[in-house]
Amino acid sequence: MLRKKLSLDIDLSRASRRRKLGGGVSKRQWLEDFIAYSSGECHLSHNTVQAYRRDLERFFLWVEDRYIPDLTISDLSDYASWLHEQHLAAASIARHLVSMKLFFKYLQMEGFVRESQAALLGSQKLWERVPKFLSPQQVDALMNAPCERDKYFLRDRAVLEMLYATGCRVSELSEMKIQDVHLDERFCKCTGKGDKQRIVPIGDRAIDAVWVYLEEERPTFSERGERSTGEIPEWLFLSCRGRILDRHRIWELLKRYAARAGVRTDMSPHTLRHSFATHMLVNGADLRQVQELLGHANIATTQIYTHVDGKRLRAIHKKFHPRG
Repeated sequence: MLRKKLSLDIDLSRASRRRKLGGGVSKRQWLEDFIAYSSGECHLSHNTVQAYRRDLERFFLWVEDRYIPDLTISDLSDYASWLHEQHLAAASIARHLVSMKLFFKYLQMEGFVRESQAALLGSQKLWERVPKFLSPQQVDALMNAPCERDKYFLRDRAVLEMLYATGCRVSELSEMKIQDVHLDERFCKCTGKGDKQRIVPIGDRAIDAVWVYLEEERPTFSERGERSTGEIPEWLFLSCRGRILDRHRIWELLKRYAARAGVRTDMSPHTLRHSFATHMLVNGADLRQVQELLGHANIATTQIYTHVDGKRLRAIHKKFHPRG
């Protein structure tokens, strides 16, 4: 009898919560509950949780006043098309759809929807494409873009060299601590998704650039940070105020130098990660080795770079084969 009463109370509570979801304020609370669940119960990283928030903000923008549990698979397919119309990158569209599917899974778990229509949305192979990357000549032009007329060009050059030398994600480089970098031993320690750590070698040019930055610019930044906070900054790359050089600032400086070098208008830190992986494979690295260097949990994620290599091989075949 008690079990039935508890079950009835839970059902009434869920029904009450469902009725409250007609307005925008309740939808906002719904989002906050999902974010709290992702962070608190699933223990996802801060960057992942914030990515979910941004994706779902766009989903709510598309939803407008519609009642989310009433959305059909046809409606959600229209959402995928709408994302495409927003001129988002293929990878961004795929990520938005994953965020939406996880949100619907949460709604189903909480009893707001009986079946997740989002789960019926097929995998987005249509949105996949070969990642954009730079040629070695373009990389050289980008690395040489910071110059003495730039206020903090030694730091900026070291940032660019490290992004390309290690293939790190921008968040990994931003949060890298000075004790994680072992220039004499020619490697650094990266902390990736899920707090997984990996060791990545560093090449000569990156080592030289980081040494110069450490000797000539970082001490000044560090002193300012220590005066401001009372603590010695622990991060490798610092802002001029001695704070962490966040990923948004790294994105901005990369865009500026890419424009100066004339390489790509759609340049991002991930472009250097793609370039790192592509150049490694083109020059004979094993796929498993590249997977380990990039910190991919699944080799299928790394395999997309083999498409790039295949394209190159077809071009070589066409150019040199007598019947190409």
